[in-house]
Amino acid sequence: MDQDKLRLRIRDCGRELFRLIHNDRPPLFSADRWTGKVLDWAMRDEGFKVRLFRFVDVLPSLKSDEALLRHMEEYFGEGDDIPAVLRWGSRGDGLLAGSAARLLAAGLRKNIEAMAGQFIMGGNIREALAAIEDLRRQGFAFCVDILGEAAVSEAEADIYLSRNLELLANLTAAAGSWPALGATALDWGKAPRVNIAVKPTCFYSRIDPMDFDGSVEAVHHRLLPLATAAARQGAFLCIDMEQHRVKDITLAVYRRLKEHPDLRNYPHLGVVLQSYLKESRADLERLLAWARERNTPIAVRLVKGAYWDYETVVAVASGLNSPVFESKAHTDAAFEEMAATILASHEVCHLACASHNIRTIAAVEETALALGVPHHRYEFQMLYGMAEPVRRAVLSKTGRLRLYGPYGALLPGMGYLVRRLLENTSNQSFLRQRFVDGREEETLLADPAATTAQKGEEQGTTAGAVPREGPPPFRNEAAADFTLAAVRDAFPAAIARVRQRAAGHFPLLVGGQAVDTGERLPSSNPAAPAEILGTVALAGPAEIDRAVAAAAAALPGWRSLPETTRAEYLFRTAALLRRDLFELAALEVLEVGKQWHEAHADVAEAIDFCEYYGRELLRLASRGELLLSPPGEENRCRYQGKGIAAVIAPWNFPLAISCGMTAAALVTGNCVLYKPSGLSPLCGARLAAIYREAGLPAGVFNFIPCRGSVAGDHLVSHPNVHLIAFTGSVEVGSRIVRMAAAAAPGQHHLKRVIAEMGGKNAIIVDEDADLDEAVPAVLRSAFGFQGQKCSACSRVIVVEPAWERFVERLTAAARSLPLGPAEEPGHALGPVVSEEARDRILAYLKVAEQEGEILYRSEVPAGGGWYVPLTLVAGISPDHRIAREEIFGPVLALMRAPSFAAALAMANRTSFALTGGVFSRSPANLALAEREFRVGNLYLNRGITGALVGRQPFGGFGMSGIGSKAGGPDYLLQFVDPVTVTENTMRRGFAPEK
Repeated sequence: MDQDKLRLRIRDCGRELFRLIHNDRPPLFSADRWTGKVLDWAMRDEGFKVRLFRFVDVLPSLKSDEALLRHMEEYFGEGDDIPAVLRWGSRGDGLLAGSAARLLAAGLRKNIEAMAGQFIMGGNIREALAAIEDLRRQGFAFCVDILGEAAVSEAEADIYLSRNLELLANLTAAAGSWPALGATALDWGKAPRVNIAVKPTCFYSRIDPMDFDGSVEAVHHRLLPLATAAARQGAFLCIDMEQHRVKDITLAVYRRLKEHPDLRNYPHLGVVLQSYLKESRADLERLLAWARERNTPIAVRLVKGAYWDYETVVAVASGLNSPVFESKAHTDAAFEEMAATILASHEVCHLACASHNIRTIAAVEETALALGVPHHRYEFQMLYGMAEPVRRAVLSKTGRLRLYGPYGALLPGMGYLVRRLLENTSNQSFLRQRFVDGREEETLLADPAATTAQKGEEQGTTAGAVPREGPPPFRNEAAADFTLAAVRDAFPAAIARVRQRAAGHFPLLVGGQAVDTGERLPSSNPAAPAEILGTVALAGPAEIDRAVAAAAAALPGWRSLPETTRAEYLFRTAALLRRDLFELAALEVLEVGKQWHEAHADVAEAIDFCEYYGRELLRLASRGELLLSPPGEENRCRYQGKGIAAVIAPWNFPLAISCGMTAAALVTGNCVLYKPSGLSPLCGARLAAIYREAGLPAGVFNFIPCRGSVAGDHLVSHPNVHLIAFTGSVEVGSRIVRMAAAAAPGQHHLKRVIAEMGGKNAIIVDEDADLDEAVPAVLRSAFGFQGQKCSACSRVIVVEPAWERFVERLTAAARSLPLGPAEEPGHALGPVVSEEARDRILAYLKVAEQEGEILYRSEVPAGGGWYVPLTLVAGISPDHRIAREEIFGPVLALMRAPSFAAALAMANRTSFALTGGVFSRSPANLALAEREFRVGNLYLNRGITGALVGRQPFGGFGMSGIGSKAGGPDYLLQFVDPVTVTENTMRRGFAPEK
């Protein structure tokens, strides 16, 4: 192709399309309609836009007039405070109250439902068929899908499949009576009349790149019957592309379907590619090469992408590189490049160009003409209910336009509606720029490739950042990116390496020396207790005394080191943890039964503690500058370590909490005696080895695993121990507090105790909660790592109107969670940590049977392992033991409340106060929870586990613990004694200037 001529032809084609549009305006932006007025207001007022879209989202769940009116007032105000655009068309003036307010609320519901109806073909198949017939009379083909977000249970996935089979049958039966688009029974001579699209996440409730092969198999298993039915009936089936995390799964499913004998040569099975993904161009090249190699016809629906905000936010929150282009111009340029690649491969790939952008459409049309692509090898597609003037112009110009539209109930349709509203009101939307902002044609027809090249040159001339002293700002360690095959492959390889070193032995570390003893503690795999992973030596009172003496000898030199030096030791430790991240995570998988992502997150948190506390010490070192110092006086503040710290760590976060407590003690100038849990001693030994490799001076860190109350009590009550940092049960924590309070003979200090001691955590599900989000979040919070987290949800309190539907969906979702060894990524739950833990939880299940109604109890794997059934129990009241006592296992109590206020009161009826959560779309109820929910960490509209260092400092009060929050700005203050120095700077009447 002559590129200069092509650019001119694209410009001319675009101008022609603009002439065909003339002065037409989409009804969506019409000032004569309520939708047009309200969107215009939203585009001028970002705050109103946020409130409007959130209100649109919650609307279908508001069943009563009272609920609708209350939410309307919470989102928009009362009476005349309600924006005028929302009151447009209402009767009367002045304050809105009583029946007038109800009329307004009813009118608002009607208007929003009408807005949704503009984008949705109908609420049922009958309405959808009527809309399709109307479209075909206008000359448009269609593609239809069923509204709905991801399935939360396998039962919902089965329903989605059956509904699509029903849709296919109904469309096929009706197709014979539709007006023809062309001279043959096929549209435009080659295209099937029936065209449907499906979402992969609706075919498998546990789709997850971590379990890549299992996800591909499950989606393929359900999708294959629909694909073969479509082929038998001569229909087109398109597999939609959703979030980036399932992109490769989707492509793998598509390739596998195309390898089926009934589909290999069937040309009407397509997949979507999104040009805003940086990886999509490479994905396209691989897909085309694969199709040519197998001589199989494929089809690609090319879109720009509808999840840009989501992908960007998730990437930033996870510490990962964003998978999407930052600028719209890059996305547009990638689209044109990918479209040209497909058109050049038209013999093997059919292109559906899905865009409302005149420049994009003109580029595809003129590129196809320049390449001599037959008309039946490409088509144009747009969204139903959008860009009516553009679609009429394109149909007039090309004769081939397909409208993509969903049908179904309003509740699942609101997510789709909000995405469409965001798309239309975005500053970068072509439709907004043309029909609202009035951008010039020549600007809108500019070549995006040229625009990106110009921006790249401008960015290349910007000056570099000014160098800064000290470490860079703290950033959380990135989450595991299981979309990468290298990450998925790293876990089995690391697990194999850990097993190769099984049966190794780890001595004590005392005063920098390895010390072995006659007693050894074996560590086994809870999924296969006969598998011994290794042993550690056990310390007795004599070894503890020796470690205390070594720490006391090392203390003066360690405490006097500059803060920057001590911080550097932590940064060095973080680097070593990062180097060994996968192997350390693999050890956790085997030793305590953490799933891959849980284990990776635990090691990442250990890294975060080192990085964060190192920086926090440097910040504390400068706090003396904040003291007031009048002329003639200088006041300085410094912090010194308390002395010797005994760190008693738990098994459930064997590296994160161990590292957090020891790192805080070390960096503040204390010497440490570290006692790991007897259930995770190998993780403790690896941490000790890493501290040693980091170069800590002898005696500063001492590794002294010990067993039984005799050795533990000796450590806690030792007169030369200055502070105890403990994480564990309330029983043991309370005992430590009592022992530490008694000063031993020869003890010249009061001991400081920092204790985190668990919780009985509740999530409240309000009547207006988004159950698509609440159900999966409750499952993760309750059953992640088998419920063996102090932050885990053990009570879910549901406000009455949401009870039936929530319980139904939660129970179905729980049935979809398989149990098995954590080293296999397809298992949602693994074993509990020990035989003792299993027996304790099983005893609580007997209590649950007596106090409530067992809604679901899972099967447990045969063949050994410390497994307990995942259990849901309803009929629980706040006074029941199941609602009061910490079980530390996969047992969830379901409680019913008549109102949100009652639910809040029930949540607070416990002696613990660690974590809590609320799922609600009521601003007033969220504010009430923030004021009244008595917990240290409150999570609104998200799960209640997974606190991150520096973001959600973690810790509670009540019987949940004493001390400041781990991973927060005041945590280190617990490990130090502050010293203030005041100097008189006046000499003979002279004071130096400040």
